[in-house]
Amino acid sequence: MSPVPRLLPRTLGARVLLILAAGLLLAHGLSFALLFYERAVATRSMMLTNLEQDIPLSVALLERLRPEERMQWLSQLERRTYRYLLRPARPGTLLPSDRSRQVTALIDDSLRHRYALRPRAVSTSPERYEVELTLADGQPVTIEVTPSLLPIARWLPWVLTAQIALLLACAWLAVRLATRPLVRLAEAAERLDPAQAGEPLPQDGPVEVAKAARALNALQQRVSAHVAERMQILAAISHDLQTPITRMRLRLEAMDESPAQARLLDDVGHISQLVREGVNYARSANVAMGPSARLDLQAFLDSVVGDYQDMGKSVQRVEGNTASLLTHPQVLRRIVQNLIDNALAYAGSAETMVRVDAEGRVCIDVLDRGPGIPDDQLEAVLQPFRRLESSRSRSSGGTGLGLAIAQQLTQALDGRLRLSNREGGGLRATVVLGARA
Repeated sequence: MSPVPRLLPRTLGARVLLILAAGLLLAHGLSFALLFYERAVATRSMMLTNLEQDIPLSVALLERLRPEERMQWLSQLERRTYRYLLRPARPGTLLPSDRSRQVTALIDDSLRHRYALRPRAVSTSPERYEVELTLADGQPVTIEVTPSLLPIARWLPWVLTAQIALLLACAWLAVRLATRPLVRLAEAAERLDPAQAGEPLPQDGPVEVAKAARALNALQQRVSAHVAERMQILAAISHDLQTPITRMRLRLEAMDESPAQARLLDDVGHISQLVREGVNYARSANVAMGPSARLDLQAFLDSVVGDYQDMGKSVQRVEGNTASLLTHPQVLRRIVQNLIDNALAYAGSAETMVRVDAEGRVCIDVLDRGPGIPDDQLEAVLQPFRRLESSRSRSSGGTGLGLAIAQQLTQALDGRLRLSNREGGGLRATVVLGARA
């Protein structure tokens, strides 16, 4: 990877903003540099013109005035970049710059070479040099020259700062308008769920973005139709298999009892279980939600746990938070039952509880003390037919569809199913729902 992309921000908006801001600031800086250069050239030209016109008149005036009157006129003859002093020049060095030598030559030319000029540099910062001459009566006169640019107005830095701020604000607004549709596209792509239709993306904005939104909506429709078709095929096959499986079971039960018959009956039972869960999984992709109702979740869990306890199962409800939620009771019951069945299959017992997390969302936990799941497999086991061991015996966990069904049903409730390992061993399955009432 080249070093340039590594230095750029990670987001497209930040990169575009950085490029635009750098270009605008560079162009603005270049404009200011040219402006100040032209200002320096104009100031220099104006100073040379004033020197050429002013010095002969000033020196001639000092020649005509009586010695006692000359001091009174010095303030009248003073200019911004040079002034007249009735004294010899201070000690100094030879003129170091071309500009100082050019000014001295201009003074000599304007005085028509009638005076012997004695120039010397007396300061370098700021630049200052003195040109001494002697009047006809022997009075020394020194022309002190201090070149400088015209002073900058106090309001100019504020105006320049306001211009830069305006440029940056316009660049930020342009980048935001350009990247906001891309952000919406990215969010829509993240929400894309093959098992659910979802809301179509608005097809507005710039032509390119609208075209991309139409393509994404069409893709979502095709994916949803493909998934629905596969689910219908799975449901049809699973349903049609139930009749021959039932006939096989009846024929096997009519046979004489033997170890072979017991193994065949066990195999038929497992096939029947697989078919039933296949049908349940296919139905969960297009589940009939039914009417919604407000549930007291602790009472709801008490009802679910009571059903298992009536069957002699080791299922308990642990004290947690009090919460009520507007949801679909039958769908939520199927989710919790699937999670409890999974815990019973692997651990032989299960605990359930209601809690509210730090963000105010209602969570239903199903806990067990089974073998747990490796951390790198916690997401994978939510996929259909994904199990941690190759065996498909009833005693080792069923068909691998229980968690996948719970995942699909949780998404139908706009929730999220999370798995995590518990300290001390075991698994925590968490159904994350909306905010509590």
